Amino acid sequence: MKKLIKLMGTMLVTLAMVSAPVLAGNIVIKGSTTVLPITQEVAEAFMADYPEMKISISGGGSGNGIKAIIDGTADVGNASRFIKDKEVELAMSKGVLPVPHRIALDCIAPIVHPSNGVSDLTMEEIQKIYKGEYKNWSELGGEDRKIAVVSRDSSSGTFGVWKKLVMDGGRVVPSALTVASN
Repeated sequence: MKKLIKLMGTMLVTLAMVSAPVLAGNIVIKGSTTVLPITQEVAEAFMADYPEMKISISGGGSGNGIKAIIDGTADVGNASRFIKDKEVELAMSKGVLPVPHRIALDCIAPIVHPSNGVSDLTMEEIQKIYKGEYKNWSELGGEDRKIAVVSRDSSSGTFGVWKKLVMDGGRVVPSALTVASN
């Protein structure tokens, strides 16, 4: 973790040297809620060493972070996914050159409450749950209880990865509870 904090601190210093708003003592970071806890730790450590600097951090999803660097409302756009070709093209058309820096790798894991009793779901079963084809845990060997599908919002990098790897491009059931953060 200390190496990560030093790396991100170095990135912030580099940003400070090339960004006019940062020279005024402010850094604005927007985007991924997955990356948010790491960013908050790094910002606190950085501001402890450089008290004249102020770092403003907000979540909102990977898409919002990338959009913020494109429209100039953030110095750093956090994303838990790689920038899309169409986002690079849009940025370039506005004179913005996005420079990606990988700071970590994460994973996505489906979870069920420990009291549920269902375990060892296959990828096909998880996909069918998220498509709304399974509506009750009894269909999967569990108790007669309704399945509550919880999903990330569509601006989330986590949602994009889930859609690609689990949903195979299919749609998440519209009745899913959509949450804005991990």
